[in-house]
Amino acid sequence: MNILLIGSGGREHALAWKMKQSPKCDKLFIAPGNAGTSRCGTNVAVAVTDFEGIKSLVISESIGLVVVGPEEPLVKGLVDFFKKDPELASVPVIGPSAFGAQLEGSKAFSKKFMERHNIPTASYREFTSENYAEGVEYLKQHPLPIVLKADGLAAGKGVLICSDRDEALAEFEEMIKNQKFGSASAKVVVEAFLDGIELSVFALTDGKNYVLLPEAKDYKRIGVGDTGLNTGGMGAVSPVPFADAAFMKKVEEKIVKPTIDGLNKENIDYTGFVFFGLIKVNNEPWVIEYNCRMGDPETEVVMPRLQNDLVELLLAAANKKLGEASVKTDPRAAVTTVAVSGGYPGDYQKGFVISGHDRPFSEDVVLFHAGTQEKNNEVITSGGRVLALTAYGKTIQDAASRSRQALEAIKFDGMYFRTDIGYEF
Repeated sequence: MNILLIGSGGREHALAWKMKQSPKCDKLFIAPGNAGTSRCGTNVAVAVTDFEGIKSLVISESIGLVVVGPEEPLVKGLVDFFKKDPELASVPVIGPSAFGAQLEGSKAFSKKFMERHNIPTASYREFTSENYAEGVEYLKQHPLPIVLKADGLAAGKGVLICSDRDEALAEFEEMIKNQKFGSASAKVVVEAFLDGIELSVFALTDGKNYVLLPEAKDYKRIGVGDTGLNTGGMGAVSPVPFADAAFMKKVEEKIVKPTIDGLNKENIDYTGFVFFGLIKVNNEPWVIEYNCRMGDPETEVVMPRLQNDLVELLLAAANKKLGEASVKTDPRAAVTTVAVSGGYPGDYQKGFVISGHDRPFSEDVVLFHAGTQEKNNEVITSGGRVLALTAYGKTIQDAASRSRQALEAIKFDGMYFRTDIGYEF
């Protein structure tokens, strides 16, 4: 079977790496891909939202399965585009409809969904320019800290935690009045702050049945000790030590099952991944957010720990047969450390040559590319997050040490990575 993977980041390289191992994968195409995915298949210069370009590629290369990595094409209706086109309707796509993708695409939609299905999440109110004054008064009375969330997609940067009331009021104005996050913050969700420790849980669903993949924890802050600005993710670990069997049973019974059952009851067209951004508060799981795809950099630790044939699982989802599937997990720990461009998550330069990326690594180390591209037979930086170095180990600390050690052999101008991923374990 020929497979098309859509996307270009570290998540997509990890998915490509895993799918290429399957005997069911004949040819793998990645649109647009990066310098790492070119080692797994054929990169094609088609943008993730170029639906007509994707159609041409699917037809010309006899694609039998499409796997969507990032959220943007899902929120913009790629699955619906396929189902409405007679030439594409028979090609299975791993990803939800645009309506289902609102679990990520609209914070207000996801909050209302959780309310309807009694899924534990923080209390909230939503505001727009029409009830802006009411929002200001609400913030003046709200206990600190205050969580402000842009309703729409904001590239992972639309969530602000304000510990000062004046700061919250100023940011509220910036978001709604001055469009800090563009149209994404035309509506703002104000949430109560939950104090706890976060983790990411992933389900693959056929719309009725589901399987749980290995859980993970990512590290968003740029600085050591979880300090500084938020990023797209500076590293991840799996498994998560505090997410023991008893806690994960609560996650499944109180959150995962009600979510999948809710999608089914509401006849929401959803075949694909559900990312549960959770927080553990007093030993109870609460939902911070949903995503309609796998996380990044969590995929870079989840895929190495998944012992199943990924293509088989994806086909089971597409054929509504996930009820017959089960997941096997590598007992070893996996840790990924992300190398970023100097200045990230602020302004940074691109185009620096990367050295050491093609050196032979040991069997317990996997290098995933994120913001890279090939130019003049060299690999250069092309994004803020450049590489993710994943290592296995008997413990998280063991895997983290191997990850950092391997990453130190790679160089590019301005390269930076956190040296404390997994520090609390």
